[in-house]
Amino acid sequence: MKIYKTYLYALGILAGGLLNTSCADLLTEDPNSYYEKKDIFSTKAKAAMAVTGVYERLPELYGYMDMAFPCSDDTYYVSGVTSDKGRRDIAHYKVTSSNTWVNSVWQGNYTGIERANYTVEGIEGMADYEKDKELQSLVGEAKFLRALYAFNLVRYWGDVPFKTTSTNVDKNVFQPRCSREIIYDQIIDDLNFAKTHLSWATPAVTPEKITQGAARGLLMRVLLQRAGYSLQMNGSITRPDDAKRKEYFEAVIEEWEEFKANGYHDFYPEGYRELFKGFSAGTLNSVESIFEIAFYSPDGNTGAKGYWGTYIGPLVAHPGISVTEVNQFMGRANAMFRVVPEWKAFFDVQEEDADGNVITGDERRDVMICDYKYNWDKEIYNHVKVVNKNGKDWYPGKWRREWMPIGYKNPNVTDVNFCYLRYADVVLMAAEAYNETGDTSEAWKLLNSVRKRAGAREITTENYTELMKEKVYKLNFISDADDAGKFRTALYWERGFELAFEGQRKYDLIRWGVIKEALTLFSSRSSVKSSYPAGDNFQKGKHELFPIPLDELQLNPMFESKNNPNY
Repeated sequence: MKIYKTYLYALGILAGGLLNTSCADLLTEDPNSYYEKKDIFSTKAKAAMAVTGVYERLPELYGYMDMAFPCSDDTYYVSGVTSDKGRRDIAHYKVTSSNTWVNSVWQGNYTGIERANYTVEGIEGMADYEKDKELQSLVGEAKFLRALYAFNLVRYWGDVPFKTTSTNVDKNVFQPRCSREIIYDQIIDDLNFAKTHLSWATPAVTPEKITQGAARGLLMRVLLQRAGYSLQMNGSITRPDDAKRKEYFEAVIEEWEEFKANGYHDFYPEGYRELFKGFSAGTLNSVESIFEIAFYSPDGNTGAKGYWGTYIGPLVAHPGISVTEVNQFMGRANAMFRVVPEWKAFFDVQEEDADGNVITGDERRDVMICDYKYNWDKEIYNHVKVVNKNGKDWYPGKWRREWMPIGYKNPNVTDVNFCYLRYADVVLMAAEAYNETGDTSEAWKLLNSVRKRAGAREITTENYTELMKEKVYKLNFISDADDAGKFRTALYWERGFELAFEGQRKYDLIRWGVIKEALTLFSSRSSVKSSYPAGDNFQKGKHELFPIPLDELQLNPMFESKNNPNY
């Protein structure tokens, strides 16, 4: 049962009102949307409400816009190629500084940081803060969220304006670009604070609430991104020197050691398919799901409206029913995204049933790729499944209407959470760090633990050629001449098999320095090339970052009208 999310967003409506920040507010000397700190931070209960207001930005960002920001990678793309100043232009690498979604995500992350700054200042100023572990834990949550929002800014835009004081304290609204390395330092400081002031998850704790595991897992993600390639403001694509990279990888391993020592987080015991069916069904289990962004709308029109399973997921036609029957049928799913169909042949599958479903082998294939849709049949007065064999309209399948409880409040809206961080990702991040520090043997053990859970064969020296040379595309942009290179090749595929559509793939390709090459490879060979132009459109030295929104360039003189490289 989703108990915490109901509380969170009922309270979030109020907290959001208390801490609402808009462009107009930021330009107001005394924002009238703020309660005085002496009022809102007078009790622990009110302080907790302020923290809830920091959470409250997450569903706005991840409700549907963050489905497009990591797209297109080599696993999925947006349907339709005409310009829309929104998701299509983002996914097809035709984005400009006037893109409305880019502006919204920019504003949303800065609003989250402003709320976090205000909340941290307020709680740290409360009486007995230095001795009160509950108040320190609340600050840990707020700092985790500030780190998450700041990490988004760095990954999406590189060097950006950044400060850790609220507008109420620092009236200087206009800030110059800040080096991403300084921002990374602050992100790491915030996560280090969070991990030492938050408790580990237990069966009684919802994954909708930040825990120590969430802080450590996000820190691992941040460190790997920092160790990789990124587009600099001078147009070069660089990564840290070897000594710094080794330092970051070793820090990832240290966090992994803490996961092992705690021992709570693990793979979902019912298996991969049931894990994702559970997300759609509303199951809360904090064993594999380390942190989820919660969605809940009491009536389908207000609150934190979700679109997981409708905007992304297999197509479901609108049911032709009366309003009195909405509790008896599936709602609609508009299915705005498509999977790159060639991935279906890459999974390690040995046996299928008569319908082509996996019997023996990697069960992730039939979760990742959905090759059917639901039409509405007037005669039988219900939805009917229609299988598509040609791959043109195959859908990301990790969230599906058919896996949700029957009935709906709004045909487009769901209460399905988005799992921002899960254990399998942590395992693969640790595996990568071991390989990059010379312990490839341990890296293989961890990667193969992920494959074993999915039913795929473990990769060994003996079967590497069969599974990584003959089963998948040859990757000319990753050398597999030595053991470490073989592991990098396997990891390229494994993170795709395991984590497709979950927001990390595009940024893996960027930090590995192979995004252009990967998009070109898949785009050139795909049967859906005309609908998937990412490989042709992606420009190296430009599209690793998004453009600074036009409104921001015009409003903030510190930018000196200079956008990110090649925009």
